[in-house]
This record gives sequence, C-alpha cells and structure tokens, in this order.
Amino acid sequence: MTDVQFADEILDRLRERNPRFHPKAYVFLLSALQHVLKDLDKPRHITGAELAGGVRDLAIRKFGPTARSVLEHWGIHRTDDLGEIVFALVEAEVLVAEEGDRPEDFRNLFDFEEEFERNYPWAAGG
Repeated sequence: MTDVQFADEILDRLRERNPRFHPKAYVFLLSALQHVLKDLDKPRHITGAELAGGVRDLAIRKFGPTARSVLEHWGIHRTDDLGEIVFALVEAEVLVAEEGDRPEDFRNLFDFEEEFERNYPWAAGG
C-alpha cells in the first residue's frame, strides 16, 4: 500500500465518522501543525491555542481575504471545530494527545469574523 493510498484510507475513515468536515480540513490542520512546529527552536508539544493561531495565520497567508470562506466551506466555523478535528485525528492515530489534552482546549479561542474580516491584517485602516 502506498502512502497516498494509506492517507486516502484514513481520510475516508475520518469523513465517514465525521462527515461535517471536508477531508481538506484534516489535511490543512496537519499543515498548520507543521507551520507551528517549524517555527519552534526545538520540537515540543503545542497547545490548542498555538495550533489555532497557526491555523489562522496559515489560512490568511494561503487564502488571503477568502480565508474564512475556505475554512467554512470545509466545515470549520469556529475554533471549537479545530478541537474536534484534532481529536478525530488522535482517534485515527494520526496525532497523539498528551494527558490532559482536551477538545475544550480549543473552545472560543477567537472569533472567525473578527480575525478573518474585521481585523484582517491588510484591511484599509487596519
């Protein structure tokens, strides 16, 4: 089995268990995790807030003013959704949680409208 087949199989399983999220949501979250980890001096466990910030930063960098629309198209409407995706990946044994990690670590970390629209980094007057 190739890595691509294995990845497709995992994404199919994730989609079956939680059809609310597009497979790209899982892939993007893993990309955001790599984005956060590459900026660390040395590898370590990151918090839900750090990962959510990485998702926000990467989405703005990759999708610009359409970041919120893209994330919402994939089923990500708030930071709580990121926690659901992370723990679905933990359940699928793609990620590993440390003792004490909980989906609630992602609860209400920031407001999508505020971060992706009102406080958009390149908005006029911002």
